[in-house]
Amino acid sequence: MPAAPTRLRTATPILLRATVLTAAALLTAVTAAPTATADADAAATVAADPAPGAAYKAAHDTLGPQRLTPEQERLSAAKQAVAERTYERASVFGALGVVAGYKLSGGFHQSQQTSYWCGPATLVITQSAHDGVGGRSQQDAANLLRTNTSGTAWYGIDINVPNPTGYPMADALNYRLPGADYVPRALPYTPTATDKANFKQHITHNTDNDYAIAGNAWEVPGGPHLVGHPNIEIFHWVAIDGYNTDTAAGQVNYLDPVGGVSTSVISWAGPVPKSAHISSDTITTIMGGRGYVW
Repeated sequence: MPAAPTRLRTATPILLRATVLTAAALLTAVTAAPTATADADAAATVAADPAPGAAYKAAHDTLGPQRLTPEQERLSAAKQAVAERTYERASVFGALGVVAGYKLSGGFHQSQQTSYWCGPATLVITQSAHDGVGGRSQQDAANLLRTNTSGTAWYGIDINVPNPTGYPMADALNYRLPGADYVPRALPYTPTATDKANFKQHITHNTDNDYAIAGNAWEVPGGPHLVGHPNIEIFHWVAIDGYNTDTAAGQVNYLDPVGGVSTSVISWAGPVPKSAHISSDTITTIMGGRGYVW
C-alpha cells in the first residue's frame, strides 16, 4: 500500500493582538474578491474567447442536459456560503504567513487496476482522504459506480443507493461517507472567472474540512492536459486533495490513478506522476464540459 501523503492538521492559530487586527483588515480587503464581481464577470464572459478545446467539446458532447435535485440545489447553496467564508479566512492566514505551502486532506493513492477504472480508483482515494483508510477494493467501487468498459459516468447513471440522483460519484461518496454532503458542480466548456473563483473556494473548503474533491477531467486535442498526459482526448477521474496556501489556492494538488500503471495497461502511463501540482484555473478548464464533486 502506498505511503500516505503528509496531512497538515493546522490547529487554530494563536495570534497576537496586533496580528488579529491585521487579519481583520486583510479580511475586509479580500471579502469581496471571489463574489462581488459576479455581474461584471458574467458580462465579460460573453465577449471572452473560448477556452482551448472548448469548440471541440461543444461539437462532440453527447451528454445532454443535466439536472440537480432540489436537495442538491439546497446543499449547493448552503455549502457555497460556507465555502466563501472559508476561503476568506484561508486567504488572510496565507497572507500573514500563519500557514505556508501545500495543505492536504491526504488521500491514499491507488493506481487504477484496468484502463477504465479511474473512477473506482478515484472513489477509494477520495474516500480515504477523509476516513484515513487505504487499500479498499476497486472492484467493489466499480460495482457500486456501475463502471463499464466505457468508464465511470459523470451524469445519467442511477446507482444502487437510497435516492440516487443520476450523479454516480456524488451518490457513491455520500453513501460511503454519511454526512459528507457531496454535491456535483457542472462546468461549461469555457469556465468563467466566477467558475474558477468558486473552485478555489471549494477546494479550500473541502481541504480545510478534511475532504478531497473528485474531479472529472475532459482532456481534448489542443486543450490543456494533466501532468504527463498526451495531447489526445481523455475522459478521466482524479482526486484533488489540497491547495497552495501561499497563492490563495492558485495551485492545487491532485492524485492521478494513472500514476504507477504499467504501460501494458495504458500505453502512455509511463511519465504520469501519482501526485502533481497544477494551476487551479487550468484544472478547472480541463474539467469544463463535465465538472467535479465537492
